Amino acid sequence: MAIKIDKDTCIGCAACVEVCPTGALSMQDDKAVCDEDACIDCLACIGVYPTGAITE
Repeated sequence: MAIKIDKDTCIGCAACVEVCPTGALSMQDDKAVCDEDACIDCLACIGVYPTGAITE
């Protein structure tokens, strides 16, 4: 199971990309995207995201 990203709430700050230990998060068209196969559900991204765009 991977995290979910609300594209309407994502502000493109890339804070989640910087803390992702597996590189599952990246930026595409100024929005965060998640490679579900690489996501280990550590939830580090949720703790740093300022707008709450990332959820379980």
